[in-house]
Amino acid sequence: MKIHEYQAKEIFVKAGIPVSNEGVATTPEEADRIAEKIGLPVVIKAQVHVGGRGKAGGVKIAKTRDEVREIASQILGMDIKGLKVKKVLVGEVVDIEKEIYLGVVTDRDSNRPVIMVSSEGGIDIEEVAKKTPEKIHRLQVDPAYGLLTHQAMKLAFSLFDDIKIVSATASILRKLYIAYVDSDASLAEINPFVLTKNGELYALDAKIVLDDNGLFRHPDLEKLRELTPEEEIEQEAKEKGLSYISLNGNIGCIVNGAGLAMTTMDVINHFGGVPANFLDVGGSSDPQKVKDALHFILLDKQVKSIWLNIFGGITRCDDIATGLVEAVSELKINLPIVVRLIGTNEEKGKRILDESRLDIYSVETMEEGAKVAIKVAGGGE
Repeated sequence: MKIHEYQAKEIFVKAGIPVSNEGVATTPEEADRIAEKIGLPVVIKAQVHVGGRGKAGGVKIAKTRDEVREIASQILGMDIKGLKVKKVLVGEVVDIEKEIYLGVVTDRDSNRPVIMVSSEGGIDIEEVAKKTPEKIHRLQVDPAYGLLTHQAMKLAFSLFDDIKIVSATASILRKLYIAYVDSDASLAEINPFVLTKNGELYALDAKIVLDDNGLFRHPDLEKLRELTPEEEIEQEAKEKGLSYISLNGNIGCIVNGAGLAMTTMDVINHFGGVPANFLDVGGSSDPQKVKDALHFILLDKQVKSIWLNIFGGITRCDDIATGLVEAVSELKINLPIVVRLIGTNEEKGKRILDESRLDIYSVETMEEGAKVAIKVAGGGE
């Protein structure tokens, strides 16, 4: 789960990590009041769950009160990578001497947290890794011991020479690690972490990604969730017992079982198509689940064909067929539908479909299903 910069900084403050003086506004007037309190100039930053805000015009400096209201008005309501800006962060402008990167990330290969630091702060760490990987210093942390003082000091010495700044940076690194662990995060980073010309250290930006699996321990953090339109649909599907994830293709997939769903998407990709979603109706034979699944498929206007790929075990093919017939009638589906029914009550299910006289494409194999779904969606031979 992603949270906004200002929310991540609230977690940092609780952990004892210094942040610059700032406030959050939802209107130009609020931004003006915050700027008056902080003092000019101020930086105004869009609060959205995507990167690249600066390049999109979502980060600007205002030197006068008139500029504060004007810039806040411009940024609020702005569309950045499909997300509408509803809040801006208004913060003091600090006199920067040096920008660095501090981060903690969950490494799936080692199953351990990894601390990463770099003297190249202020730019995407991916770019640093690509162009100057030698400037990134990494440390795997043993979760049983956490980040030890001598380890944090060694990392800090790769960034600074002054022992006082090294010691302060090491302390902040340990606090960042604790914030990462205590919030059940999968990522916690400060980019940039700055040294000012007055010798002060600040987290000038903040990013935390929370592990959804740990949110049951953090009802206060769960309340910070702001769903995108796609995530709202996925959440609604979950409440109806479906596992649904929206993708970027045009072939809607309805499958029973996560493994078969992944295989179905792989086969579509193999033959040159692009799946529009992952959708697992699970092991239930409830016809209503098929109707619900088709409802969510139809919400995606990019979908040009639907492939219902069922391997019946616990799931009964006749119940799936019944749900499909009812759904086509109720939802007025005009898209081409490809159906593969294999397994429990397979013949009965096929008979239900035959007697319904639905205009569908019945297939027997995965390869045939993928090729037909791609073709009727407007691709392939």
